[in-house]
Amino acid sequence: MSKSISIAVVGSGYVGLVAAVCFAEMGHEVICVDNDERKVVALQGGDTLIHEHYLPELLSRYRNGRVRFTTDLADATRKCAAIFIAVGTPQSETGDADLSYVEAVACEIARSIDSYKVIVEKSTVPVYTNEWISRAMERNGVDHSLFDVVSNPEFLREGTAVADFLHPDRIVVGADSERAGAILKDIYAPLTNGEYYQRADGIPGFCSVSEPPPLLMTSTKSAEIIKHASNAFLAMKISFINAVSNLCEAANANVEQVAKGMGLDTRIGPKFLRPGIGYGGSCFPKDVAAFRSVADQMGVDFSLLSEVEKINAQQKKRFVSKVRSALWNLRGKKLGVLGLAFKGETDDIRESPAIEIVKMLLAEGCSISAFDPAAAKRTEQILPASATLRYVDEAYDAAADADALLILTDWPEFAELDLKRLNQALRYPIVIDGRNLYDPHAMTEHGFTYLSVGRPAAYPVRDLASAPSR
Repeated sequence: MSKSISIAVVGSGYVGLVAAVCFAEMGHEVICVDNDERKVVALQGGDTLIHEHYLPELLSRYRNGRVRFTTDLADATRKCAAIFIAVGTPQSETGDADLSYVEAVACEIARSIDSYKVIVEKSTVPVYTNEWISRAMERNGVDHSLFDVVSNPEFLREGTAVADFLHPDRIVVGADSERAGAILKDIYAPLTNGEYYQRADGIPGFCSVSEPPPLLMTSTKSAEIIKHASNAFLAMKISFINAVSNLCEAANANVEQVAKGMGLDTRIGPKFLRPGIGYGGSCFPKDVAAFRSVADQMGVDFSLLSEVEKINAQQKKRFVSKVRSALWNLRGKKLGVLGLAFKGETDDIRESPAIEIVKMLLAEGCSISAFDPAAAKRTEQILPASATLRYVDEAYDAAADADALLILTDWPEFAELDLKRLNQALRYPIVIDGRNLYDPHAMTEHGFTYLSVGRPAAYPVRDLASAPSR
């Protein structure tokens, strides 16, 4: 049976909170530390603070028991064998990752350390961060024999983060000492030896006793690069298929057929070949910029990433142009918007392309009724309701008397609307789908003018005579 390890997780955001409850689910004793007392009190009371599948169940199962929440990092440092740093690394104005929170945590750990600890980078950080953490510890008087720094990047998708943590594609541990590597192996043993997957009450996923996740041991620097390189590559794949979708529109081809033909090649694969309005969220935009900045600092020409960012920015502008092509003038138009989060199944609005598009349309003089199953309250904090922007409680309210309906986030429920009811709700039966959730033929059968991404515009039979030529 795997042994329990005492773990401190510093930070209670997406990565920190998910890591804390999942480590508890794996059988470890966890102290989750955050300097925001209001967040700590909320978590102690059972508020998850974020929209994430399975998180409420695990928090209810372990809070104030196997997982404790506190603001006292010094106490957590003394009590725990491994300290995972999961604080934010926001993008600075220059594109670099802001590592001031990581440094502050390292210095505070240094003031409290009294025995050997493994300090684990869980936040996404640029290469060489492990060396800077070590220097910060030593400058604060800690002998290097009392600690090792390990890189253990996360590969979580918002909305499925809990299942991703417990059923990972791989577990990467960058350790330059056998002692530190052994502790990380013990922490992840319930997954890598298959023990967790024997549990009847375990979180379901694709890993199993016979096929547990692989553990990849690397150097610390390699692990740091793996995280940034992985996210940059996925962002590049999204921008590539979006560029292909623009070519398909110009050629009157169907990007989904093209993507399927590409994805059947096992060297390419189908994942992340879905065209849309661009990537967003807390990871891809920040990590692409940070990876490019690190390359610049080291004298490596990585201008490919600049093109990835450029395509992503253009995709939002192209969508607004698509709206204009359907409605002619935008000023004074009333639009329904479905989706504000950067993707479905989450309430995260950071770098959301949907919100950027809403801002552009408001600037064009449109009025908007917006609906999102989870992200409306967060959006209203940065885009307050006004005479031209209102938040509604369901999709059909967003569509009511609108000149067109825009689909901006791939929530599953948006792909299952009652098309007859939707048609009746709209002033004009026009749907502009930034996520390609519907079949164009089905939409025309229900009387819609339907524009999507990388596919030919579709018009009802009665509209063919008035359809604009290409």
